[in-house]
Amino acid sequence: MADDSITRYLADENGDTDPIETAEWRDAFRALVEQEGPARARFILDQLAVLGRSPAVGWSPELVTPYVNTVPVERQPVFPGDLAIEEKLASIMRWNALAMVVRANTAYGELGGHIASYASAADLFEVGFNHFFRARSEQGKGDLVFYQPHSAPGVYARAFLEGRLREQDLAHYRQEIAAPGEGARGLSSYPHPWLMPDFWQFPTGSMGIGPISSIYHARFMRYLTHRGLVDCGARKVWGVFGDGEMDEPESMSALTLASREKLDNLVWVVNCNLQRLDGPVRGNGRIVDELEKLFRGAGWNVIKLLWGSDWDGLFARDTSAALVRAFAHTVDGQMQTFAAKDGRFNRDNFFGQNKELARLAQGMTDEQIDRLKRGGHDLVKIHAAYDAAARHHGQPTVILAHTKKGYGMGKAGQGRMTTHSHKKLDETELLEFRNRFNLPLSDEQAKTLAFYKPADDSAEMRYLHARRAALGGYLPQRQTKADAVPVPEAESYAQFALQAGGKEMSTTMAFVRLMAGLLKDPQLGPRIVPIVADEARTFGMANLFKQVGIYSSVGQKYEPEDIGSVLSYREALDGQILEEGISEAGAIASWTAAATSYSVHGYAMLPFYIYYSMFGFQRVGDAIWAAADQRARGFLLGATSGRTTLAGEGLQHQDGSSHLVAATIPNCKAYDPAFAGEMAVIVDAGMREMLVEQHDVFYYVTLMNENYAQPDLPADAREGVVRGCYRFGAYGAPDAPRRVTLMGSGAILTEVIAAAQQLAQQGIASEVFSVTSWSELARDGVACERDALENGVERAAYVAQQLGASGGPVIAASDYVRAVPESIRAFVPSARRYVTLGTDGFGRSDTRAALRAYFRVDAGSIARAALHALKS
Repeated sequence: MADDSITRYLADENGDTDPIETAEWRDAFRALVEQEGPARARFILDQLAVLGRSPAVGWSPELVTPYVNTVPVERQPVFPGDLAIEEKLASIMRWNALAMVVRANTAYGELGGHIASYASAADLFEVGFNHFFRARSEQGKGDLVFYQPHSAPGVYARAFLEGRLREQDLAHYRQEIAAPGEGARGLSSYPHPWLMPDFWQFPTGSMGIGPISSIYHARFMRYLTHRGLVDCGARKVWGVFGDGEMDEPESMSALTLASREKLDNLVWVVNCNLQRLDGPVRGNGRIVDELEKLFRGAGWNVIKLLWGSDWDGLFARDTSAALVRAFAHTVDGQMQTFAAKDGRFNRDNFFGQNKELARLAQGMTDEQIDRLKRGGHDLVKIHAAYDAAARHHGQPTVILAHTKKGYGMGKAGQGRMTTHSHKKLDETELLEFRNRFNLPLSDEQAKTLAFYKPADDSAEMRYLHARRAALGGYLPQRQTKADAVPVPEAESYAQFALQAGGKEMSTTMAFVRLMAGLLKDPQLGPRIVPIVADEARTFGMANLFKQVGIYSSVGQKYEPEDIGSVLSYREALDGQILEEGISEAGAIASWTAAATSYSVHGYAMLPFYIYYSMFGFQRVGDAIWAAADQRARGFLLGATSGRTTLAGEGLQHQDGSSHLVAATIPNCKAYDPAFAGEMAVIVDAGMREMLVEQHDVFYYVTLMNENYAQPDLPADAREGVVRGCYRFGAYGAPDAPRRVTLMGSGAILTEVIAAAQQLAQQGIASEVFSVTSWSELARDGVACERDALENGVERAAYVAQQLGASGGPVIAASDYVRAVPESIRAFVPSARRYVTLGTDGFGRSDTRAALRAYFRVDAGSIARAALHALKS
C-alpha cells in the first residue's frame, strides 16, 4: 500500500545501487547546510535542478515532502497566550456545540446537525479567534473569515460565551420559525447572512462556493487598494475548509489565479480529518500528499500541520527515520482505523510494525499513546503554522491541518465511518466526553446536556474578552454601514435610449453606451465594476478598454499587438474592468465580492457582470444563489438572451429558462426589456434601490443582440416599466367588433407588434402590452393574495389593473419557456381567456425568422393564436 511518490525522500536500499556513494552525497550536502547556511544550499539545489531537468537526465522535482510538520520545533515561536486557559475554553465550546446539536435531535429527531466536523476543527478555530482573526473596527476594516459550514455549532457556542447569543438561542438551533414565539433567536443550520444578517458574513454551506469566493474576495481587496478606493493592505482573508470539499471543482478552479496575483493576503486552512460523509476522503492514498501536490503545483506556499507536540520527542529519538517511513506507507483508510481505536491497538498495530517503532513507544502507557495529538489539535503547533502563514509574502498559503473527525467523541464517533451523521450520544458517551475534556459538569448536568458558561469574572471569561478586544471585536459579525451613493438623473446619461427616435440598435449596444456614460459620472463612475468573462468584444465593450482600462495587479508589461487601434487592449494597475477569462465561476465570484463590498468593506460598489445568458443561472446558479444569501447588490446582465435571438449558435448557447430560474430567487428582480428606453429606466430604478435606498436586492436584466428600431419611451410608462408592464399601444379601429389583448417581452415584443398590425388588417383591434418583468407581476399578484388572506386587504393585482381597460382574450408570448408567462395566469382577469406562447424544448441553429416560426412565437403564430382564441 505504499505511495511511490514519497520514496525519493526515503532510504530505499532496494533501489540504491551504490549506498556508500549515496551516503557521501548526503554527508556533503549536510556539511554545506551547516557551513554555508540554507540560502547557499538552496542555490546549489537550484543549479543542480537545472542540470537534472535537461533532456539527457529527464528529472523533475517531486512536489510531495515527508509526512512531517513544515515548521520544525526549533523554529516555533513562543506561544503568546495562556495555553491552559485556551484549552479550557476550547473544551467548553466543544461541549456547548455538542449539547446544542444533541438536544435539538433529542427533542426533534428530524432537525439534524453536525458534531464531528467542529470536534475536528475546534482548535483550528480557537487559535484563529484568540490570535489572528481581526474584526472590523474603527482602527481597521479587519479580516475576512470563511468558516467551515458544518462547524457552525461551534461558532454559535463561542458567541454564547461572548454574550452575543443567549442560552435560549442555543436551545433553538435549527428552529428559526418557532424560536421568535418563545422569545429566542433561531440559529440557522449553516452560515446564512440572509437569515442572520448581523452575524454571518459569508455563506459557505454549498461546498466549494466558500473556497472560490475567498480567492476572489482577496483579489477584490487588491483591486480596491490599487484603485485607491479602500486601503486593504494590512488585511487578510482566512478560510477554513474541509479536505473532502476540495473535490468540488470550484474549490480548485481558481488556485492559479491566487498564485498568479500573488495573493499573500489569503490563507486557507484545510481541515484534513481524512473523512467525508460516507467514508475516507482518500482511503487508498493520502489526501494531504495529493493536496500538497496540487497547491505546490499551482504556486501556493504549503504548510503541513500534521503532528502535535507529543510527537516531538518521538521524532527526536527516531535517528533512523522509522516514523517517516511508517507514515509514508500508511494510507488514510488505515490512519482512520488508528484514530478510531485505543492506545493498545495503536501500540500493537502502528508501533508494532517493526523493532525501531516499538523501541520508540517503550516507556509510554497505552493512555499516552491514545492521547498522541495530531497537529490540528495542538494549539502550539497551530499557532506556529498560522504565524508562518501570516508572515509569508509573495504567495497565498494553504495549511494542511491533520485532525481526527469526531475528536474526543471516543467510541461514539471518533474517526468512524458514520461520524459525520452522528447526532446523538447516550449517557455513558456523554460522561466520557465530559471526562475526556475535564469539563466542570456534574453527572446530572452532563446527562441532561446542560449548557455551560463560566462566571463573568472568571479567568476564562476575562481572557476570552481580552483576546477579542485586542483583535478589534467579535467575529463573525456582519455590518452594513455604508454611505449612500448619489445616482445621476437618467436623462444625463441615457437620453439616447429614452428618446431613441426610431434609431436601430440592440439593447446590448444600448446598455454598453449607457454604462460608458455612467462611468464618466464623477461620483458614481469610480464605484462601477464592469465584469466580463472574455466576452467584452462580443458585447461591443472594447471601447471601454481605453476609457477605464482592464485591471491588472502588475499593470501592462507588454506592448499590445493592436496598440495603434482606437479599441486597443489596455491593462493597468488602476484599471476598472475585471476581465476574468473563460470562467463564469470566477466572474460571478468577482461580482459577488463587488456586490457585497458595502457590507464587507463599508464601501458600496456597483458591479455590472455581462455574460451569455445561458451561462448564468444554468451554469453558476448555485453561486448566484449564494450571492443572494449574502445580500448582494448589483446587476447581472444576461446578454444574447432568449432562445431565438442568438440565431446561429444553437442548443448549448440559446437561453429559454433563465427567467424561470431567476424568479425562484426572492431578492432577485428579473427584467426582460424589449427597448433601450425600458432598459434605461430599469437600470436607473435598480441603482436607486441599491445605492440610495440601500435595499438588499440585485437585478437580472436580459439583453438582446438583435438590431431593431427603438421607439421613444412614453413619459407615463416609467412606473409600469419598473412594476412589470405597461400599455405600449393600440392597433386597429377603436370600434372594431372583435378585440384581443397581446402581451410580449424582450425581442418577441416586436413580433407581438407585428401580429397586432396583421390582425388590424383583418379587422381585429388589439392592445399591446410590453411586459418588462413576468416575475415582478407574479410576485405582486402573490402579495395581493397574501394581503387578502392574512390582513383582509382586497386589492387587484397590478397586471389585472393594467388589463382592466383592455378587452378580449389575452395572448402572451416571450422568448422563454411557456412557464414564464404562465406565472401570471392566476392574476389575469378570470373572465378572459389566457393563451401563452413560448420556446419550450432545445434550441437549434438557424435564422431568427426560422427559429421563431419553429417555436411558434413569430408574428404569424401569435396572430393565429389570437384568431383561435376569438373562435373558442
